[in-house]
Amino acid sequence: MPKLLREMQEIAVTTTARLSASYLLIIMVMSIGFSVVFYNTSSHELGRQIPPPSIFGTQRFSAGTSFGNEGPGINDFFAKRVVEGRQALLRKLIILNIVALTAGGVVSYYLARRTLEPIEANMEAQSQFVSDASHELRTPLTALQTTNEVALRNAKLSPKATKELLRYNVAEVEKLRQLTDALLRLAKQDAGQTILQDVTLEDITTDALNSVVSSAVAKHIVVEDTIAKAAVIADRHSISQALAIMLDNAIKYSPAGATIHLEAGQAGKRGYIRVRDEGPGIAASDLPHIFDRFYRADQSRNKQQTEGYGIGLALAKKIVDQHHGEIQAASAEGQGTTFTMFLPLA
Repeated sequence: MPKLLREMQEIAVTTTARLSASYLLIIMVMSIGFSVVFYNTSSHELGRQIPPPSIFGTQRFSAGTSFGNEGPGINDFFAKRVVEGRQALLRKLIILNIVALTAGGVVSYYLARRTLEPIEANMEAQSQFVSDASHELRTPLTALQTTNEVALRNAKLSPKATKELLRYNVAEVEKLRQLTDALLRLAKQDAGQTILQDVTLEDITTDALNSVVSSAVAKHIVVEDTIAKAAVIADRHSISQALAIMLDNAIKYSPAGATIHLEAGQAGKRGYIRVRDEGPGIAASDLPHIFDRFYRADQSRNKQQTEGYGIGLALAKKIVDQHHGEIQAASAEGQGTTFTMFLPLA
């Protein structure tokens, strides 16, 4: 990975330089083009200031006198002044273009960085995603390989031990299936588009509760819900999926027989859905990272021995972000965790 990151940084530097040069070229073409047009127009107007010879005839002009017969011709005087004016104008335009070149270089670099930063961030995120996904997939595959290799070396493997091995293999394959399904959902959400419409909070919470009811019953967990009559702008299926992730997370980390509090209502110009559990809580050091992909707060929740790959909350945040909403988490060790999503009201 460090080698790949170095290569990406080198590409970024080269791309930034090229894009900056392209922007600077555009700026200078515009500046020089404007200068040429301005110089030609001004030069033409200066040339028109020379009076025709018929106005003064053969009269001469000399310094300190009126019109006389000595000194240069008045037309020569005006012609000289025009030449000097053109030269001064040319010097000022050259200085202006030098300033434009300097300032344009700074502006070009700034524009190039503004243009490339989102692209570089996406590339880095994709690279990190591939690396993390490979690591997560490698873990159950390595366990399967090791267990089966040990079993193959055992010439006296009993039928009972064989069945246990097969059960273990099935369990690990199921973990792989769950992981690949989560990765596919996350990739689909990255590329997909949401269809926003008016959806009631009651519909969203009902759909989410129906998807997690079996998990709650299995742990004898009660969900107390308080749902206000309000509607938000959302895609019903995807936002229900995000809430189901929050509820599933609360069920997963709550002790058996606990109560989960589900609340939904209106806060200002936004609707909110809040899930509060009675689990072990999350350490302050882990809290800022819980929405990162593949991040698991193992230190704060390790005692629960829960299965997970750190994808669910990242997916929930992705969904809420696509709805122009916000998801927040508040927790303290030993005091449970509260997740709140905010969505635009209908």
